Amino acid sequence: MAKTDATMSLEGKTILITGGAGILGRQVVQRLLGAGARVAIVDQSPEARAALEAVLADPALGIAAADWQIHSTDITDLDALKALKTTLDGSWGEINVLINNAAAKSPNFFAPFAEFPRFDWDSVMAVNVTGAMQCCQVFGQAMADRGRGSIINTLSVYGIVAPDQRIYEGSEYEGRAINTPAIYSASKAALWGLTKYLSSYWGAQNVRVNAVTPGGIYSGQNETFQQRYGARVPLGRMAQGEELPGAFIYLASDAASYVTGQNICVDGGLTVW
Repeated sequence: MAKTDATMSLEGKTILITGGAGILGRQVVQRLLGAGARVAIVDQSPEARAALEAVLADPALGIAAADWQIHSTDITDLDALKALKTTLDGSWGEINVLINNAAAKSPNFFAPFAEFPRFDWDSVMAVNVTGAMQCCQVFGQAMADRGRGSIINTLSVYGIVAPDQRIYEGSEYEGRAINTPAIYSASKAALWGLTKYLSSYWGAQNVRVNAVTPGGIYSGQNETFQQRYGARVPLGRMAQGEELPGAFIYLASDAASYVTGQNICVDGGLTVW
């Protein structure tokens, strides 16, 4: 009996991931490449792109330069996405898997709800929901036309349950007081709705549309936040970045060939309470 399941391999698959140089994205990218995929990475942050490029180019990792590309495409610009598709079609051919992972913050992201500016609301929604929708229009419709493909949307526990406001008193991230704003919950909930809709819309065309819901990932939060968040989680702690990519690999692979319209919560059990 084989020691590994060949259906979990991503050999021969070409994957596009937005927000691919962020805290979660860079972990997912490295694991996708390790599973044999070619990966086109989209990210708007020059600093994050440069940092990821330096990691992927490290000879010690043994990642072939021909297996990855990094683009700065604005996913809120439909024409820019169409141009990206033309570029990728010319260099790599069809995209087999789309991962909508991009998520935006705004200048007043942590402002109280009653004072949250409409501009900030619209700018975050433009990336988190409209940008994902446009990626699905451009790349998902092409999958439907071919009769195969997988779309994976990155959600949040706070798109399916409400944040416990009590954990934020005294909580900081890199020295700044934090909270979870309503726009983040609303946008991620909307993306879950889009996930379910498209799983039905394109099911007959053999395009699978699923979601991954990460729990809180440790990335520099202070001890107060870690303790209070961990107390709300059955496993008693925040996630480490490397614990999330497995769900994406599964949904991208042929092992999930009969899975659509589903949401895999990788949250340490937070959403069971």
